[in-house]
Amino acid sequence: MTDAAPAAPGTSAPYDAVVLAGGAARRLGGADKPGVRVGGRALLDRVLAACADARTTVVVAAPRPTARPVRWTREEPPGGGPLAALAAGLRHTTAGHTVVLSADLPFLRPGTLRRLLTALRDTGADGALLTDAGGRDQPLVAAYRTAALRRELAALAAAHGTLTGLPLRRLTGTLRLTRVPDPLASFDCDTWDDIADARARIREHGHVLDEWISAVKDELGIDLDVDTGVLLDLARDAAHGVARPAAPLTTFLVGYAAARGAGTPEAVAEAARKAAALAVRWEEENDAAGKSANGGGPSAPDAG
Repeated sequence: MTDAAPAAPGTSAPYDAVVLAGGAARRLGGADKPGVRVGGRALLDRVLAACADARTTVVVAAPRPTARPVRWTREEPPGGGPLAALAAGLRHTTAGHTVVLSADLPFLRPGTLRRLLTALRDTGADGALLTDAGGRDQPLVAAYRTAALRRELAALAAAHGTLTGLPLRRLTGTLRLTRVPDPLASFDCDTWDDIADARARIREHGHVLDEWISAVKDELGIDLDVDTGVLLDLARDAAHGVARPAAPLTTFLVGYAAARGAGTPEAVAEAARKAAALAVRWEEENDAAGKSANGGGPSAPDAG
């Protein structure tokens, strides 16, 4: 059964995800490309994090450990190419929209997928795909109407007797597509130079903190959006008003307190607010003690 219910205004439609992760990676010397780490996380895990809100995520490849649970499948025979792999993945999807992704996209984000799904909904096209820095189509970073994919794949299989070995353009050439430019999210890792470029880019000043937080959350199995600015301000106040080692210890205790409570972003913010207020009081008391020691006398309102 296909879910064709319309999305609420301002939201994208429910979707499934099919991730193609079974390629030979010849330009990487046959290395296990989905398992190559960028920013401490396997490329496949980075892609799976981007489509975490998919109703069903199907990975077409041999099963392996991943940061989040997925459904595994393989094309027959294995190595039959992208169309055969896509058809195998679609057998396990039910949503009206399907996001189709390669497993080598280090900078893919959930917001990118929302943009693609919104473009698909708003234009009435069969698919919405990213274009790269050179304006080239990237059909494996795209959102499609599931019915259109099934229809055209069935037609190709009937015409050729098989999907094995057919190039992806045989499919995309039959679909009505809309295009969304995004040079960063469309960046894929085909060579070791690409891997090196991706590893260098995430360590640039503007990216490193978000990348690190995302990596830690994946490693710990945490799915929680918090205001990092609030926590950084708290760490600064604790380090300045108490002692430098107080910064990491205080932020740990805030997280522990929030987890014991509601465990929500609001709970983190409230615990951080209380700890920050305590750090301010602590600093004011230190200042008052310092003035008293220097002959300034007790200061209100703590004077007895």
